[in-house]
Amino acid sequence: METTRRGLLGSAIGVAAAAALPSGTASAAPRTGTTPGRPPVPGEPVPGEPVPAHARGRTAALWREFTRTPFTHPQIPYVGRAGYRGGADLPRRPVVADVVRDYGARPDGSADAAPALNRALRDAGRRGGGTVYVPPGTYRIDGIVRIGHDRVVLRGAGSGRTTLHATRSLTDLIGPYGSRYGGDKSSWSWAGGLIWLCPQARWESLTDAIKARDRPFEGWTGNRRDAWRTLTAVRPARRGDRTVTVTDTTALRPGARVLLQLSDDADHTLLRHMSGDIPGAAVYSWDDKTKLTSYVPYEWPCRVTAVEPRHRRITLDRPLPLDARPAFHPRLTTHVTPLTGAGVEALTLEMTETPQSPHLLDKGYNGVALQCAWDCWVDDVHVRHADNGFLLVAAKACTLRRTRVSGRGSHHPYCCREGSHDNLVEDFTLDRRTVPAPPGTQLHGINVEGLSSHNVWSRGRMAMGTFDTHRGLPFANVRTDITVTNDGAHGGDGSAGPLYGARFTHWNITVTNHRAGCVRLDDIAPYSATVAIGEVRPFGQIDTPDFSGPLRTRAELYGHPGAVFPPNLHDAQRALRL
Repeated sequence: METTRRGLLGSAIGVAAAAALPSGTASAAPRTGTTPGRPPVPGEPVPGEPVPAHARGRTAALWREFTRTPFTHPQIPYVGRAGYRGGADLPRRPVVADVVRDYGARPDGSADAAPALNRALRDAGRRGGGTVYVPPGTYRIDGIVRIGHDRVVLRGAGSGRTTLHATRSLTDLIGPYGSRYGGDKSSWSWAGGLIWLCPQARWESLTDAIKARDRPFEGWTGNRRDAWRTLTAVRPARRGDRTVTVTDTTALRPGARVLLQLSDDADHTLLRHMSGDIPGAAVYSWDDKTKLTSYVPYEWPCRVTAVEPRHRRITLDRPLPLDARPAFHPRLTTHVTPLTGAGVEALTLEMTETPQSPHLLDKGYNGVALQCAWDCWVDDVHVRHADNGFLLVAAKACTLRRTRVSGRGSHHPYCCREGSHDNLVEDFTLDRRTVPAPPGTQLHGINVEGLSSHNVWSRGRMAMGTFDTHRGLPFANVRTDITVTNDGAHGGDGSAGPLYGARFTHWNITVTNHRAGCVRLDDIAPYSATVAIGEVRPFGQIDTPDFSGPLRTRAELYGHPGAVFPPNLHDAQRALRL
């Protein structure tokens, strides 16, 4: 039944795309400007000007719709401000230390450089920030390299010139880390890094709990989900609103970082809302999805930009991702003090090559982790021979740019989980593995899970892997301008609930091996969009619909990757003047 449904729908869309363009689109020939009588579409060529090569595609009807209602479009999320400081350029912090000259690290791999690196990073933080420079060479690290202070940057001479060679796993260095959901799973399969960006106090409390076998919570409120304090209740508001009314502005000021919390109710109306409020979500069995329900309340970090005490109004830095309905008991709360303004740049992190562990039993040869990090970044970093490459764990508005994962193969080359929002992964590369996959292992590719939202993967080249939506009802995420050899598999415990919430968008995707699974969304995800993906066919499908009935999901320009305008949904949204 699944194959027939996909096959029929795919054939119909393919024939329609070949026979006639969607209403409101341009012809397949190079376009010379806008249509008389309608306003220009942002980013579209104007009459009389040369048409750049990247714009010689068919303008998607969904894009025209989106520009009219960018914050409330039913299928496409607004992600135009994803990444560091809403998409700002990454800063260039001044060099305050050279680990060879000032701290005695050896660039020939003859001694453990981790103590020197950590002393330099700690001292930079205590001085208020700055860059710790690692000159060209290979540096052996027998421990974890930690960035725990704001505005501290670890910078090499380039990912082809500075290498940190990691010799030990997180299991070796911290100890076993059991899953808080029980069983014999290792949480190092999705958490922690051998370069770990995390607020110092948060890192210490977390690792102390791991050593004590307490199996802590990893998110925004510390080791416990109830370790927060209410600042004010929020009056009813709609998705897309930036100015909201609250009951009390006393504890709020411009610039304050807060959590918007939304709770679920006995009828699971919050989870249904995250799924687009489709009829099938009302009859879906939510009560037995205990792992999913453990993720609520939904926590969305945001910054207050203006306070009007007289009218009890505040303005937020981004539009609301969901309705703030009375049934959700919307409130602004405290959270752990996040790490801000920190980064890792221009180096390779290479592990001692060991066999990949069986699925969910990773030892923790992990690359770069950003945890409780906000407005942080990774740029020009290459990770080799890792269990898990780059991990966003309760991360907000972070940018991963010009990153690469290669070597013997990874469980999660890229992982985004535990309420991570508004992050940007761009210009990324996932290389073909250098050794065959051992039996009993899994490859997930670019992952998102755990109620994470408004994250973007842009301009990627994946020689293996897949678009891993790992249950836990992530919603409103975008993957755009990516070429993938789609040979991985999604994961996720059945108790974690649906694979997709509403407003997932896959835009301009080339699938080299034509495998539909995890890429084609039009009969899988509710209120979502598949635009300009290459022709694909179902085989070995494991992503099947979670919800019955109509999904209200749209497909456009099927079979035409590379021939759509705009070619990159995130770039086009950034260019909108709103």
